[in-house]
Amino acid sequence: MQDEATETGSFTSSAELHTVWTADPIHLPHIRALTRSWLTPLELDTDTASDIVLAVNEAASNAIEHAYVLPGPTDLVVVRLWTEPHHLHCEVADRGRWKATDAAPGYRGRGIPLMTDMVGWLEIQHDGDGTRVQMRHPLRW
Repeated sequence: MQDEATETGSFTSSAELHTVWTADPIHLPHIRALTRSWLTPLELDTDTASDIVLAVNEAASNAIEHAYVLPGPTDLVVVRLWTEPHHLHCEVADRGRWKATDAAPGYRGRGIPLMTDMVGWLEIQHDGDGTRVQMRHPLRW
């Protein structure tokens, strides 16, 4: 399957970025770059933009690493970004299976707390259809 990246809307309340990637870590730098590029017209301060990029990257990384037992070309990660009045929304979704947190993760297991610290609100939903990480961050406009 070929990767697809599409953008729709203008940078108003209906702006949206919708990308679909195969679950391969090789795509993480592209996801980060595209997220940063999409955020640029929003004129966020540098720290906020970096926090959002980091949170999206962490969610995508978790989907790639944990959702699929042996990721193949049909295993996907979907990244969506959009704005609404006063909020930026980010969603990262997969169609894999939820992997419970290790009881003794060692140096690992910091991704969800990291994402929580980077955005104003975070919710993770998982069921038989996959996992969806939803993030919302306040905007000044």
